[in-house]
Amino acid sequence: MSRRRRFKGRDVHGIILLDKPSGITSNDALQQVKRIYNAAKAGHTGALDPLATGMLPICFGEATKFSQFLLDADKRYRVTARLGVRTDTSDSEGSVVSVRPVNVSEEQLLQALDSFRGDIMQVPSMFSALKHQGRPLYEYAREGIEIEREARPITIYSLTLESFTEDRVSLEVHCSKGTYIRSLVDDLGELLGCGAHVTQLRRTQVATYPNEKMLNIEKLNEILTECRELGIPPRDRLDQFLLPMDTAVSCLPEVNMSPVLAAYVNQGQAVMVPHAPTEGFVRMTVGPDAEFIGVGEIDDDGKVAPRRLVRIGGDLPDTDEDE
Repeated sequence: MSRRRRFKGRDVHGIILLDKPSGITSNDALQQVKRIYNAAKAGHTGALDPLATGMLPICFGEATKFSQFLLDADKRYRVTARLGVRTDTSDSEGSVVSVRPVNVSEEQLLQALDSFRGDIMQVPSMFSALKHQGRPLYEYAREGIEIEREARPITIYSLTLESFTEDRVSLEVHCSKGTYIRSLVDDLGELLGCGAHVTQLRRTQVATYPNEKMLNIEKLNEILTECRELGIPPRDRLDQFLLPMDTAVSCLPEVNMSPVLAAYVNQGQAVMVPHAPTEGFVRMTVGPDAEFIGVGEIDDDGKVAPRRLVRIGGDLPDTDEDE
């Protein structure tokens, strides 16, 4: 009996800024976009709660190698919270655990917000995707199991009060990686003595990506349908929205090298490049056109050592961190 060959999709390389809708998981959104693009490989860069909307960068193909740099990037959010009601998930999808009167003035609120600006310690929510012994915390939470969590350092670069009416508070947050907005709101509610939970949450920015470049699933499906009706290959319309994969590492200093040095790098060898930084990760480019070939790191000898190599158009050797 013959075995049916499984179609794996096409090679697509780049990043699309999805405007994730509310009501679905980030993985559901990823799978929908992956099917629309008929992509062989895709991954998102930091999950949003089902309740949340907004920027969810999705990396295709070789761009997935650089997704960690977006996971580590700063984020910006708009959040609306309700005071007086605390839930077990710290958002409106959870069960109410306490209801308390709200006797909070704007001055008290502003003073409380001051406590969360700058470098602070935050205890992640039990309903986060952080893993304990290989399982996400939210799985334990759904089973009624409480896992002790250590507070982690985060940075709130800015925390701006947009509006405050009776029991509703709207904030803009610019924060470091690892920040849980639900936990921030829950901690704020406890500091105010009335409790609070998130009712709306939207991520407006990841790294330096502009929010006007976002596309929603409805628009992508509309383009796909139009292409099929007109007999146009969908890639001709869809791929124009892909951002170059090196935009994920645009924050890294560039090291431009000659084709000769790039050939050694492509074989997994570290090279000495004039005027390179003395430490840290770098964005490696080649020649006058600055063709992106991957991410390197300055080693102890001051050489540029390859860490993530672009493999489009030919096989390259694995590096010790490229698994």
